[in-house]
Amino acid sequence: MLHEYRDIISKLKVENAHFAKIFEKHNELDQKITDVDEGREHMSDLDLDALKKEKLKLKDEAYAMIVAYKKENNL
Repeated sequence: MLHEYRDIISKLKVENAHFAKIFEKHNELDQKITDVDEGREHMSDLDLDALKKEKLKLKDEAYAMIVAYKKENNL
């Protein structure tokens, strides 16, 4: 997720517990979606779509926190 901000993400995961939680949950959802897509797990299309929407919401929230961090630190 947001690989171009790898350094900032590393700092935020240490400095901001909320960001770390969002990042972890995003990765968990990403793995679950991959497992469904590759046939290791099964769920309805509706449930899969809900997971994808939740993952995107978390990514948007993490991105907003990254942008705020960059602004606060003049990066």
